[in-house]
Amino acid sequence: MPKTNATATHRCPPLGAHMSIAGGYFNAVLAAQRAGCDTVQLFTKNNNQWRAKDLADDDVRRFAESLRATGVHTPTAHDCYLINLASPDAALWKKSIDAFVVEIDRAEALGIKYLVTHPGSHLTSAVEQGLARVARSLDEAHAQTRGARVQVLLEITAGQGTNLGHRFEHIGRILSLVRDPDRLGVCFDTCHAFAAGYAMGTEAEYRATMRELDRAIGVKLVKAFHLNDSKRELGSRVDRHEHIGRGCLGLEPFRFVLNDPRFRRVPMYLETPKGTHNGREWDVINLRTLRRLVATE
Repeated sequence: MPKTNATATHRCPPLGAHMSIAGGYFNAVLAAQRAGCDTVQLFTKNNNQWRAKDLADDDVRRFAESLRATGVHTPTAHDCYLINLASPDAALWKKSIDAFVVEIDRAEALGIKYLVTHPGSHLTSAVEQGLARVARSLDEAHAQTRGARVQVLLEITAGQGTNLGHRFEHIGRILSLVRDPDRLGVCFDTCHAFAAGYAMGTEAEYRATMRELDRAIGVKLVKAFHLNDSKRELGSRVDRHEHIGRGCLGLEPFRFVLNDPRFRRVPMYLETPKGTHNGREWDVINLRTLRRLVATE
């Protein structure tokens, strides 16, 4: 591998973290700046509730002003965890579509570029039925949000329970079924992919995984990364995030991602546990660890 250096941030992809919107959306941007982030991910509402109060003009204005003032760019949103676009239950499916449309509208109003969503869980239906259900949900949401510029990113999942998206082919199938695939992209979560069984510990394994991704989906459709280590082993299908280099992935997969020229401009977000270690914020520690993995010229 190329030589690495802590000061080689000029070649580093945009790095950020998921930040809280408590007290206002602008606070997520300010928190990102304090941690040394280039970019930020956030929820546009409480992620464990269906309803949300309407966005105020002041919310939108202050969020935009904070981005301009700090230089934090490419804000990305993650949708509500209650949404299940694959649900075989008609009532929950309709509720999920309605909520997802609201998520798109809120991201659009805030000027957010990407909206990350999990494909959903097929529950009592078959996998293929669940994938078709997701595609129908996306078609309906797109029909209700014509003209929206925000791009929906389907996230690679760990595959717990009946969750879809833990095989690259699942995402590829959804993309092949939707009417407007140009409004979609992919979010690659390192913890999820590893837990789903995709090895990345050696350069050969990383290249093989990326070849499989390219064959099933296309690497050009990867518009964002979630950079998370994993508390659980390869193929566990258990979604438990760990700090960078302190879990079962180790540092090498992150080195490969960060130095892959195909992803040089792709924003990458930490979703690692919050808190402090030896008096320093974990986000600061994890960002420094990542930047030290970037190769020098």
